Amino acid sequence: MRYPQGGGLSAERQAFRERIRMEAVTMFAEGRGNPDIAKELRVGVRSVQRWRRSWRKCGRDAVRSRGPVSLPKLSDTLFAVLEEELARGPLAHGRPDQRWTPARIKTLSGISQMLRRRGWSHQVPARRAVERDGTAVAGWVKEAWPHLEPPRRRSGPESSSRTKPGPR
Repeated sequence: MRYPQGGGLSAERQAFRERIRMEAVTMFAEGRGNPDIAKELRVGVRSVQRWRRSWRKCGRDAVRSRGPVSLPKLSDTLFAVLEEELARGPLAHGRPDQRWTPARIKTLSGISQMLRRRGWSHQVPARRAVERDGTAVAGWVKEAWPHLEPPRRRSGPESSSRTKPGPR
């Protein structure tokens, strides 16, 4: 499970998972089978198999946590600078409107994934724009969109996706 603030497991969750793996190691030593261990610990059999292979190969330490998978790409200081620039808004950076798109953030920071790790998300307007023309939008959806959308697969007796011939 991912958390937007840290980009990985929380310290408590990581410790919990390591306890589960250590319980599995104890059960390996007792000679218990993988399905029994998986059922008791409420994990997948594949995970238990992977842990057992590591345990046989390198012992108890092979099953221990190795810490976070990756380190943050920006330090807290640099991220604070980025947040200040984002708070200034796109207009301050020469953009024509008030939207931060991933491409715009990328040109500003070079890192959009890091923003999601820190709790930033894509924004959706709470209200529709006053300038919105509903009839123009409806017309576009009826006229232009069908030409842009890829054709859908047909279904029915004459469809090539059927494995058996349909009723005649």
